[in-house]
Amino acid sequence: MTQRNAVYRTSMVWIAIAALLLFPAGARAARFMSTSLSARDFLQDSQDAQDKDQQRRDREQEARDREQEKRDREQEKIDRLQELYDDGRDDLDEERYDRAAAQFKQLADMNGPQTDAALYWKAYAENRMGKRDAALTTIADLKRRFPQSRWQKDADVLGLEVKQSSGQSVKPGDQGDEELKMLAIQGLMNSDPERAMPLLEKVINGSGSPREKSRALFVLAQNGSGRGREIIGRIAKGQSNPELQREAIKYLGLFGGAQSRQIMAEVYAANADTSVKRAILRAYMLGGDHERLFAAAKSEKDESLRREAIRQLGLVHGVGELEQLYQMENSTDLRREILQAFFLAGESGKLVQAAQSEKDPELRRAAIRNLGLIHSDDSGKALQTIYGKESDRGLKEEVLNAYFLQGNAAALVAIARGEKDAELKKTAVSKLSLMHSKEATDYLMELLQK
Repeated sequence: MTQRNAVYRTSMVWIAIAALLLFPAGARAARFMSTSLSARDFLQDSQDAQDKDQQRRDREQEARDREQEKRDREQEKIDRLQELYDDGRDDLDEERYDRAAAQFKQLADMNGPQTDAALYWKAYAENRMGKRDAALTTIADLKRRFPQSRWQKDADVLGLEVKQSSGQSVKPGDQGDEELKMLAIQGLMNSDPERAMPLLEKVINGSGSPREKSRALFVLAQNGSGRGREIIGRIAKGQSNPELQREAIKYLGLFGGAQSRQIMAEVYAANADTSVKRAILRAYMLGGDHERLFAAAKSEKDESLRREAIRQLGLVHGVGELEQLYQMENSTDLRREILQAFFLAGESGKLVQAAQSEKDPELRRAAIRNLGLIHSDDSGKALQTIYGKESDRGLKEEVLNAYFLQGNAAALVAIARGEKDAELKKTAVSKLSLMHSKEATDYLMELLQK
């Protein structure tokens, strides 16, 4: 309000001067009063317009914040589902079948995208504990609820094993037979690969433990023969369950070469499972396939997969492709993801450019934040330049936070010493109070002694 009054008073002075110079003495009073009222109306209208514009920006920011909170909640749910799945798998590998069954039951009850897999591994754990009736009930539930699931084949094999084992005592210690079997197959692989290949494929297609199947796939990948790659290619195309498919895709990425990339491209084009597509994008990264990552980042309809492709481009240092994407992209969220990818690529120059010249304040904040994650003299100097030229307090605070992320106490002390804005100075000091460095401690002691 004080600033508005100052502007108003200044305007009145100039209007008064103009009135004295332009109008005869007899008409000055009337003209001046009329002009004053017009100026007052003009200033009020201008301030009202600014207030409305600020309210609009606030509403837009609130909408963006709500959308981000929604995405964060969805991601937290996805992370929780994956955590339960991974914990259950670990319990299976460590033969903690009761805990595994509990983890997979909880996962199945949440009705997420991994429910069919959770039911399969729950039945597997129940069978290992000797609870064959419970295992058969769980398998029946899987077959009824998910008739098109790619876990159906594994469930059929497991169900047959459960029925055949009726009347036999199944003990967790029997799992040691798998270890001996895999050692024997691995030895045979070294001496007679042609005889070992069918045995490994049988393990992969059987009802063995996750660890046993994973080891069989690893042995095939290590062999490096054409026959081994052929089997892995079939699994990558979907011959087995999605879990082994994703693992096979990873090996194709490590193999590299035109044939592996062609298989992955075909699977990507034909598959609707986002987890499989995500595995392919990561495999492209392992193989340094800039071209296909760029194509997915440009044209993929699923935004989560576009984000994944953008991240993987950053990891393969696809700076040129990321720059093209940034120029052609309209979505603020995806442009923010591209800025994050520039950070992953260690490309501070593009971040500096966005932080200094980007028109969208949200993107400028994102660029500044990512600069704070790059610990280099260049990024520190760039932040100093931005802070000196910037007039937006929010962006200045983002620079202070970036210095904090860098652990750059010297820069924060310099700002705290020279900053005239009390709130910004307080923010800088609050950051310094959390830093364990000599510069920060010395400055804080200096403040206390004043």
